[in-house]
Amino acid sequence: MSHPSDVGRPQILKDAEILRTKVGRDVHDRVTESLYARAARISERCIAVTGKPHVDWDAVADRIFTSRLTGFPIMVALLVGVLWLTITGSNVPSAMLFDALFWMHDKAEAWMIAAGAPWWLTGFLVNGVYRGLAWVVAVMLPPMAIFFPIFTLLEDIGYLPRVAFNVDRLFRWCGAHGKQSLTMSMGFGCNAAGVIACRIIDSPRERLIAIVTNNFMLCNGRWPTIIMLASVFVVAAFPPTWSSFVATGAIVGVTLLGVLVTFIVSKALSTTVLKGEPSHFYLELPPYRRPNVLRVIHRSIIDRTLFVLGRACVTAAPAGALIWILGTVKVGGVTLMALFTGWLDPVGALIGLDGVILLAYIVALPANEIIVPTMIMAYMASSKMLELDDMSQLGNLFHANGWTVTTAACVMLFSLLHYPCATTTWTIYRETRSWKWTLFANLMPLTLAVLVCGGVAQGARLFGN
Repeated sequence: MSHPSDVGRPQILKDAEILRTKVGRDVHDRVTESLYARAARISERCIAVTGKPHVDWDAVADRIFTSRLTGFPIMVALLVGVLWLTITGSNVPSAMLFDALFWMHDKAEAWMIAAGAPWWLTGFLVNGVYRGLAWVVAVMLPPMAIFFPIFTLLEDIGYLPRVAFNVDRLFRWCGAHGKQSLTMSMGFGCNAAGVIACRIIDSPRERLIAIVTNNFMLCNGRWPTIIMLASVFVVAAFPPTWSSFVATGAIVGVTLLGVLVTFIVSKALSTTVLKGEPSHFYLELPPYRRPNVLRVIHRSIIDRTLFVLGRACVTAAPAGALIWILGTVKVGGVTLMALFTGWLDPVGALIGLDGVILLAYIVALPANEIIVPTMIMAYMASSKMLELDDMSQLGNLFHANGWTVTTAACVMLFSLLHYPCATTTWTIYRETRSWKWTLFANLMPLTLAVLVCGGVAQGARLFGN
């Protein structure tokens, strides 16, 4: 008996629908497995091996790296190692770059004063535009210069396809594509680079899922905030010798939470607004090979680090200028920054934050690297972004302004879940060519951040914290 929906449909589509229910959804996998098994049998008949049996080291390595028993622990261990190297390795060059750039800042300020430039022009250009750019470069460049070469090295060796192989079942469960694991890994360095990497996914629906969820990967622009919170509220409870390991552990915990959120949101999207048939992902694992050093350097430094840094600088310059204006211009004897933070205080209180924290995230939309300096600037009522190297001073400043462990937890969660930066937002539009999906990619994580932080804050108040 024919179904009313079959009217007007070609017979071949009707037959395909009937056969689909009979052969099962894993028919593509079984066909692929049979083809490779057939090829292996033909190879065994045609190739004769003489002398000592050859050890297939690729197969030996794959039994370790793609094993259900050891594959995931190795992935987590490598993630911890890469993050630890990036965090600890970038401290010294970041401090040196910071000193050099702000030495130039002091010289430029002195030169403009000596030249008789108006105070507002000196403040706008030097303490605003230049200071914002210097902060982004000093904080952003060293971690990217470490993370991207390591990532590219793992890619060139042939390990990253094994990562995609290991997590393919998880992505298949949430209706996404296995290659999304590679775009997520790229997002650890920069979400804009992760969004661009989504081009490797052929299916438009699954590529869109990967694009709008890449923001949940903790990029290096948000590391300073997470490191600061870990150092003030977590590391302080441990001996100094363990500080780097505790900080790394806190960051890894937040990172894994971001991965979990990515799976949950991908599942929700694939069953609602982006519902569709998952595409089949056939990945022929490439052989392990020696990395090409020149290619690694070019792809990591030129194509990724400098490209992303250039985009970030373009958006960071106006942010620095805006922050200076907010901290300098007064209305009725009160700075614009103080006025705005006062207006935002009631909203922030509902989700465990305050007006200063909310304003810092709003004005730092172009670059997350300036969130902490903006908060310090607002709390100290300064006219320019500041930094406190001593964590005890930073802790005293936050505690004096009403911060608690709940506040730190909400800031950490908000930093992980909130909307993407301006560079990533612009990249999302360039990749999707849709303002609708670009707006969705901003409002969806912001809504999630508000709901989660609000739940944590209300739960803490309920239990008397």
